[in-house]
Amino acid sequence: MDQIITRFPPSPTGFLHVGGARTALFNWLYARHTGGKFILRIEDTDTERSTQQSVDAILESLEWLGIDWDEGPYFQTQRFDIYNEYIEKLIESGHAYYCTCSAEEVEAMRKRAMERGDNPKYDGTCRYKKLPRTDNAVVRFAAPQTGTTVIPDVIKGHIEFQNTELDDFIIRRSDGVPTYNLAVVVDDITMGINTIIRGDDHVMNTPKQMLIYKALGEPLPTYGHVPMVLGNDRTRLSKRHGAMSVTAYREMGYLPETMINYLVRLGWSFGDEEFFSREDLIEKFSLDNIGKSASIFDFDRLQSLNADHIQAAAPGRIARDLMPFLKAKGFDTDKGPDIEAIVKTLNTRSKTLEDMAERARFYYADTVAYEEKAAKKNLKPAALAPVEALAAKLKNLDRFDEKSLEAAFTEVMAETELKLGKIAQPVRVALTGQTASPGIFEIIEVLGRDRVMKRLDQAIEFIRERAAAAE
Repeated sequence: MDQIITRFPPSPTGFLHVGGARTALFNWLYARHTGGKFILRIEDTDTERSTQQSVDAILESLEWLGIDWDEGPYFQTQRFDIYNEYIEKLIESGHAYYCTCSAEEVEAMRKRAMERGDNPKYDGTCRYKKLPRTDNAVVRFAAPQTGTTVIPDVIKGHIEFQNTELDDFIIRRSDGVPTYNLAVVVDDITMGINTIIRGDDHVMNTPKQMLIYKALGEPLPTYGHVPMVLGNDRTRLSKRHGAMSVTAYREMGYLPETMINYLVRLGWSFGDEEFFSREDLIEKFSLDNIGKSASIFDFDRLQSLNADHIQAAAPGRIARDLMPFLKAKGFDTDKGPDIEAIVKTLNTRSKTLEDMAERARFYYADTVAYEEKAAKKNLKPAALAPVEALAAKLKNLDRFDEKSLEAAFTEVMAETELKLGKIAQPVRVALTGQTASPGIFEIIEVLGRDRVMKRLDQAIEFIRERAAAAE
């Protein structure tokens, strides 16, 4: 079998969103799985809407996801000479012709066809005139007027179109710009693309493109049209469902491996497995396991999967990715505790890096702000003696590790005849301001002796003030 060559051809008219990223991923994975080639092509012939900012955003998104390319990026606006060469071939072979009908005349043709109950399409007025090129002429493809065009789709199965339904569609506009269907076929031919995986919103373009292939005497690529991604209400995916740009998910604190894992599961499966690493996907991906039904974007499932990937990732790596989120909140990471140590206390509790950074707030506080309910329940006069006793023992510890900390708590429990919860919970509120946090020994070890003593002293003073106020 020939080497598999796939491509991803985004239009730079905006950011890369979920649907486009999934298309890129499926093509990339199939190329990597088969030892093939993945090509990036920028379809920028819509010069009014295409921007360099969008190009940069698309490249940035792909790089963040870890989707690399073997060739490109190619730009269609730099390839007009190639398109015109192929258009001339089609004209010379009788598969295309110049047309000088005005937009108003074409609209009138379509209106008359509708009145007759026919399809509203161009009626072929210029098809046999053999007109020369003029400034106002477009080039139309001479579509077959009988027979059928069948797409042998490896995902959806065979899809059949009656050629009588097809128009003599334009392949070059009067301004000299080739149209989408012509440009992509020429690109795919000249780049050696033999496998095209794309969204099923392109199905209606495929018969036109197949006819151009046949007119040029070129072999057809393998086509696979992937069902759409829908929102949880089964309508077309939009921003209200979570259809933001890929970079927006990065800014919200999602990991690239989460997005890769989640995107591939929007339409592809491998048994009952849900959690995949990048290496797993390259090994296991195939077109056979792409489903025929639309997929549902579930934001809650995405969050849950991100939590799984955070927990599975090396703490050192998460620490590096967490740094910008900590700094964005104004935390002085140079003066705070070791970030990797912080991650180890929070990685089983955090859904996103943004969530983790917020949970880490107490580690960087100069003065702990107590939640009102937490303080009222736990920092009361009865807690003063055990907190003071623990503070005295921690101050004199030779080692500030988990084993020594546990021993100190055990001694206070024996002296006060209190259970661990009666001591640990006031201490937790004293150190974090909250009743929910990582393990108490973890917190104390990560904060370090100086911060712990300062916070316990603050809590002791707070309890004394409350006791005095109550007298």
